[in-house]
Amino acid sequence: MAKVAIVTGAGSGIGRAVSLKLLGEGWNVALAGRRADVLQSVVDDAPADAALAVPTDVSDPDAVDALFAAATARFGRVDLVFNNAGTGAPPTPLEDHSVEHWRRVVDVNLTGAFLCTRAAFRVMKDQDPRGGRIINNGSISAHAPRPRSIAYTATKHAITGLTRSTSLDGRAYDIACGQIDIGNAATDMTRAMAKGVPQPDGSVKVEPVMDVQAVADAVAYMAGLPLSANVQFMTVMATQMPFIGRG
Repeated sequence: MAKVAIVTGAGSGIGRAVSLKLLGEGWNVALAGRRADVLQSVVDDAPADAALAVPTDVSDPDAVDALFAAATARFGRVDLVFNNAGTGAPPTPLEDHSVEHWRRVVDVNLTGAFLCTRAAFRVMKDQDPRGGRIINNGSISAHAPRPRSIAYTATKHAITGLTRSTSLDGRAYDIACGQIDIGNAATDMTRAMAKGVPQPDGSVKVEPVMDVQAVADAVAYMAGLPLSANVQFMTVMATQMPFIGRG
């Protein structure tokens, strides 16, 4: 019987690549994201009846509950949740950062991951066979900030705490939780890196990127482990990007 995954932020970039990778390996996948049209484009590229598009705002508790209800109604269970949905705020001096941008980033990046994790626990602890796996997209910013990124960086550091608490609390229910920290995967969000991005010393430099397929392969490896094993933290990054020594 095919395993079942829920992927948030599944319509583009990392989420799309991971969804297609899992579908290619025989998973059934519920695709969550804000835009129905881009989710449907993933369904159109998937094996028949293996993918389900569920337009979802992960910051909305009712929408998250509806996502999990739709996934279990269609596929019967949930074996994997990839908490990938995320957003950022415009690069702004800290003293000028708006509360509205702060709250939106926290709502999507952190509260959204919490809501999906809570819903996953409710399903996974009661299904038969019991248990499952949650993988959080932490980002390189879970370790080191970029300039003028306080909201994004704060939420990604918080994801590490979410991962640790989830991993601990999940032991009682055979729920494993790990985190993948991704640096400079080539997606629409990283196109600016080809033109140059601000550095801590005030300069602007072009940064190397890596094929997003490397991220999809890494997530698929983590997802494919038996529940008796777990990748707690993994960093996948462009080899020559300025992370080691950044800051």
